[in-house]
Amino acid sequence: DLTNMALEFAVQMTCESCGEKVRAALEGKPGVNSVSIDVGKEQVLVESALTSAEVQALIESTGRRAVLKGIGGSEQDLGAAVAMLAGAGSIQGVVRFLQLSEERCLIDGTIDGLEPGPHGLHVHTLGDLTLDCLSCGEHYNPFGRQHGSPEDSDRHVGDLGNIIAGPDGRASFRLEDGQLKVWDVIGRSLVVDAGEDDLGRGGHPLSKQTGNSGERLACGIIARSAGLFQNPKQICACDGVTLWEERDRPIAGKGRSKNNPETPAAHL
Repeated sequence: DLTNMALEFAVQMTCESCGEKVRAALEGKPGVNSVSIDVGKEQVLVESALTSAEVQALIESTGRRAVLKGIGGSEQDLGAAVAMLAGAGSIQGVVRFLQLSEERCLIDGTIDGLEPGPHGLHVHTLGDLTLDCLSCGEHYNPFGRQHGSPEDSDRHVGDLGNIIAGPDGRASFRLEDGQLKVWDVIGRSLVVDAGEDDLGRGGHPLSKQTGNSGERLACGIIARSAGLFQNPKQICACDGVTLWEERDRPIAGKGRSKNNPETPAAHL
């Protein structure tokens, strides 16, 4: 039974009927608990047990573009973080962490460009990308335990098991974890691996260390992120990309920055 998460989207809406179309696309869908829409603010708030990518797809089925601006718990949450992953080839993704309570961390993500099938996902100790994913250190393991499954008590805190990429190369997932704490992982890194994590049960020499999940494909630093209504951004201050232009760009890596030097940087 998955917990509801509140998702705040900016959605291009110019008229009340636009709002009604968005409402119709969401209300009554399995996993959607409540919908509130403010056309004037171009804001849609959805409480849902779906992944953020699934909710975004429902909104965008109306032909309107949506950008996720913040996430929160249905109760007062204890902090949020985000990792933007980039790596070999066209692999890229965004993974969000939301601390629902002292004992429960919700992890919601979408990673594109993967080979179909299972891929190990782990928080690593260091937020160091100087050598891409090779400088991220080992799995985050503050208690000196063996590698294991997310369900095991004897595991690395950073052990998040496997995510599954579909035939289109996209892994869209939502996990809840009892050992990971947002405040412990901010500044560390999140890494997705080439192969399946055997969860410490494979009998390979690396099973009890890494789950023998192969090379590190993509990684990103875990940074503090906006909760609900904490993101006033209409334009991305770092590189002058507006919210709507940003929607059409790679989330990280090549192709992200504006190529036109005439565009002044945004100063907010």
